[in-house]
Amino acid sequence: MISSSRAEVLVRAIRKQDAAAITRIDAMHTGTAKRKWWEGVIARHLRRSASVGLRVGLVAVDARGRVAGFLFGQVRAFEFGSDPCGWIFAVGVRPAAARGGLASRLLAEAKARFQEAGIPVVRTMVRNDDVPVLTFFRSQGFAAGPFVELELTLEETRS
Repeated sequence: MISSSRAEVLVRAIRKQDAAAITRIDAMHTGTAKRKWWEGVIARHLRRSASVGLRVGLVAVDARGRVAGFLFGQVRAFEFGSDPCGWIFAVGVRPAAARGGLASRLLAEAKARFQEAGIPVVRTMVRNDDVPVLTFFRSQGFAAGPFVELELTLEETRS
């Protein structure tokens, strides 16, 4: 757990009751409140299973006890020869708390947990037009990796 009196923020593991705050923060960025989806993500992260790799679910809590940011990640081994690595699949900070180092603190804690588990690499995927998120991850040392995502849109066509 990371804590700092400098900004009076505590980074801790997610709890079931964090779903509403995470939903609000995500909706501020995406424009859509996905409460059931986030409840499912949190439930999966809180479930312990020997068959599932390390899961990381963190929130940054401000001095008033409010969730100001969140991060979710997991150790995964993907196809195509990828060794197990840490994956960050969601990070968000309340807009009013942006640029205050919260996402950096959340990422630092996630990296520490991956490292403690012997995981040497952390990956993420970011939309190529999401400049703020790309800028954040690049500022944290992320760069293009050895894989390229390819996509094919399957449209219904009638001949």
